[in-house]
Amino acid sequence: MAEQVISAPRSLPVGPVESHGVGWNGMACLIASEAALFGYLLFSYYYLGASNPRGWLMEPHPDLHLALPNTLLLLASSVAAWWGERGVRQESKGQALAGLALALVMGTVFATVQVYEWHAKTYAPGTSSYASLYFITTGLHMAHVVIGLAVLAMLILWIAFGYFSPLRRLPVSNGVLYWHFVDAVWLFVFTTYYLTPLLGFAR
Repeated sequence: MAEQVISAPRSLPVGPVESHGVGWNGMACLIASEAALFGYLLFSYYYLGASNPRGWLMEPHPDLHLALPNTLLLLASSVAAWWGERGVRQESKGQALAGLALALVMGTVFATVQVYEWHAKTYAPGTSSYASLYFITTGLHMAHVVIGLAVLAMLILWIAFGYFSPLRRLPVSNGVLYWHFVDAVWLFVFTTYYLTPLLGFAR
């Protein structure tokens, strides 16, 4: 029996198929651990905001003129990335490249506006516990944005070279999933630092 198996081996799949495989499990674990990290940071904000006296909140009325459009832009980049991934599934190379390239441009604009907002702040990371939390949380998110932009750029390059197909697309699915995670985290950060003060928290 063993000789028969060796002499006539069955064809084995090469790598993961579609969006299933060890790589997807690894991405899920990465997202879970990073989500916990952001959860701790946001919990610290709410804990300190609730336990400190009046005046702890350094921006009782956050300016939304840049932050709100920037948030909408980041959410739109998720739609573009999803559309690009769909292009890979449908074997439409042009759609895949256009969608991911649009997401890359939108993400770059988001990061640029965020850096501008940092420079416009009247406080520095060491000014207070609020300032420290703000810069650590948004800075950590920015680090994830930069990583996501690098992933999108590599996916665009690989798609241009024809590395993926509807069956062999796990790296694309993982990269887009990571970008969705980055966008989702920003919703919590934006709600925490820009919306809850307007609703009266810690004021």
